[in-house]
Amino acid sequence: MAEPESTEVPVAALFEGVVGQPTAVAQLRASARRPVHAYLLHGPPGSGKRAAARGFAAALLCPQGGCGTCSTCRRALAGTHPDLVVVERSGASISIEDARTIGTRAQRRPMEASRQVLVVTDIHLASQSAPALLKTVEEPPASTVFVLVGDELPLSLVTIASRCVKVAFDPVPVDAVTTWLVSHGVSDEVAHSVAVVSGGRLDRAKLLATDPGFAERIERWRSVPTRLDGTGAAAAMVAAELLNSADELLGPLREQHAAELASLSERAEAVGAKGIPGRKEVEDQHKREERRWRTDELRTGLATLAGVYRDRLVTAADAPTGTSSPGAEADSRQLVGDVEAIERAAGVLGRNPNEALLMEALMTRLSGLAN
Repeated sequence: MAEPESTEVPVAALFEGVVGQPTAVAQLRASARRPVHAYLLHGPPGSGKRAAARGFAAALLCPQGGCGTCSTCRRALAGTHPDLVVVERSGASISIEDARTIGTRAQRRPMEASRQVLVVTDIHLASQSAPALLKTVEEPPASTVFVLVGDELPLSLVTIASRCVKVAFDPVPVDAVTTWLVSHGVSDEVAHSVAVVSGGRLDRAKLLATDPGFAERIERWRSVPTRLDGTGAAAAMVAAELLNSADELLGPLREQHAAELASLSERAEAVGAKGIPGRKEVEDQHKREERRWRTDELRTGLATLAGVYRDRLVTAADAPTGTSSPGAEADSRQLVGDVEAIERAAGVLGRNPNEALLMEALMTRLSGLAN
């Protein structure tokens, strides 16, 4: 027997796992009172969309409208409620076959609650299957609510997006990331350092916070000015060290990728597939992600280095009145130029440059050998 509808606002506790997204959470809590057929949760990776989807599903399934304490809420949050169906891609993207599976599951009757919630993850990877998904999303049975989760909104998904209520997620603010890390046992100092360089991504923050080499890598960047002795040999050595240190972050990330491949392999075996569908595409995605994380690591280091030179510039500007000299003014101009050179290098990283040449040229510039 279907549960009666409730107009109660779901409790905030259902969204405790969502960090730094008050606007999105408020929109979902309001929407749960009188839901429509489809929602699209979109925003950058690590912004809490999946946790929000679970909390929203619990509110939609709960007979009290999201009490946060009943068996329905607890099982939905744990992902074990029979009327919460989470669809993961079986390969590198959401395939036509995946779209057919989604269509079939959308027709299923709820087993316990008055409706079922169908969560489709990585919807931004549904470019090829978008036409097959469209009809299912725009005309699901009355007892099915779609919650689509994606990192971005490519042009191929514009029509699907137009059939959904869109809920935007932003990068998580630094203060929120810091507080979240501290609540998970990370020291205040490490939590703040990690939050600043996390790019608003909780997944990246978690990885960095558990990376024993993070503090050492940051210190390498901070110590650059003291290791540049004005020689080309030192500039080349420091550049090589910094590039090598950026590769250290990839170890934990590659462990995550190996775990993802293992999970995909289990799913493939469960449906009788021989091997992972689109394995090469998955591996290519992993390579691209490694490249992005490495670039982010270099940008983090360059931002740290720029901060060191800005601090030196502030110190020079705060010198007592009357102590300045032509030499001091020249040093200040040099520091301004150094900061600008570091910022230019960070900007160039997004254009896929020769990183070795880029870093060597920057270290040479900071050594005063090329102005």
